[in-house]
Amino acid sequence: MPFLDKLHLWAAEHPHDTAVVVGRRRLTWAQLHHAATARLHDAAATTILAESNSTGFIERYAAAVAGERRCAVLDPHWPSAMIDEVSSRITQPEIAAVDALRDGDPATTFLVGLTSGTTSVPKAFTRSRRSWQISFEASIEFFGLMQDDRTLAPGPLSASLNLYALSECLFAGASFHTLESFDVGDAHAAISHDGITRLVVAPTMLRLLSERGLAGDVDASGIRSIICAGSKLDGRTLEAARRWAPNAAIFEYYGASELSFVSGTRLAAGEPLDPGGTGIGRPFPGVELSILDDEGRHVPEGDHGNISVRSGMVSDGYLWGDDGHALRCLDGWYTVGDQGYVDDGVLHILGRKSDMIVTSGKNVYPHEVELALGSVPGVETAVAAGAPDDIRGQRVVAGVLPAYGAVTATQLRTGLDGLLARDKWPLQYFVLSEIPMTDRGKISRKVMLDWIKNHDPRAQILG
Repeated sequence: MPFLDKLHLWAAEHPHDTAVVVGRRRLTWAQLHHAATARLHDAAATTILAESNSTGFIERYAAAVAGERRCAVLDPHWPSAMIDEVSSRITQPEIAAVDALRDGDPATTFLVGLTSGTTSVPKAFTRSRRSWQISFEASIEFFGLMQDDRTLAPGPLSASLNLYALSECLFAGASFHTLESFDVGDAHAAISHDGITRLVVAPTMLRLLSERGLAGDVDASGIRSIICAGSKLDGRTLEAARRWAPNAAIFEYYGASELSFVSGTRLAAGEPLDPGGTGIGRPFPGVELSILDDEGRHVPEGDHGNISVRSGMVSDGYLWGDDGHALRCLDGWYTVGDQGYVDDGVLHILGRKSDMIVTSGKNVYPHEVELALGSVPGVETAVAAGAPDDIRGQRVVAGVLPAYGAVTATQLRTGLDGLLARDKWPLQYFVLSEIPMTDRGKISRKVMLDWIKNHDPRAQILG
């Protein structure tokens, strides 16, 4: 793992400085190094970690990737049968004995990552130590991470966003803070009491922290940077974050588990966001970006196709679950099938090709409809999909979860004016009583279409 040699260095140079904090438990660099070393004898060739956030988790994680060992971090909330199935599929390679907390050969695998696929069992991919070392160097440069930063990533360490933030901080020698489980009040307390300077959060979590922080008069003026990923920032979230943390630069980036970082943008304090826009910045440091068709040919600027990259951060491929439509190599360029285009050097994300709606011969990506609707005042969440239509083939429909009070179809149409081309506007709107989700907790367009088809009360048509 690329951070263990660094951990050894920080323990020698800054033994009494805070390394990690989980809730009320904290470890100095010397304590973390000592505790992880003591756990070396418990780690296997491949360690399975499926547990909630704790200092013990961090100790076991560091020990699990020493030498040429590797680690698989699973969501502890998965059904036990799923955890058992995934664990049984991960083979135990032959490795040399490990007696010190040091990094192994950069070309070897240290992490088995899991990502959802078309089957019930998640796909498993592998990452080399070198790929994350390159990622650390790129992200530290892009985000401007400094040793005196105190990073709070309040989500679960089983999520790649937070696990990477932990590893990045250990590599950089900056203190990392998290919670045993996410709680808005506990996150606010950590920000106030621990002098947090940097937040790593998904947009939905940022909205909660910002809006409740404003209501509760929680001081976030010491936050210098906010890193967002997972979905595009919407105007409401940005406006709340700007008022709550007025001195913070806000970063958002696009990436994929198999590709690592692809592109990103930095919004300086006070800089406006393009509401409803699909742009997500320029290529990340060390990343070559191109838009290719399905045959691997470069398309002209402005035309959409497969978002493809060349970089040293790309994963090594799959252990299992490769359905042929996930990570692909097109003449040396790697893609996961996300569609987009480049305009004046800025990457614009449209979504997965499989999600595309074809209505009266026009291609419409649900993602761009959802982004536009999400910027309309009064909308909490929007979900767009293509419903069968005898005349058009498909028609665009949208469900919205109101942020407060009631919302009308007229309000939605008025709000879309200027944000989305009229030929992409939904023909029907539904008010949702809850967000349609898969059994893995992801927003599902298919579930919403099933509600509409079956006249489920959770999706009521708007006039």
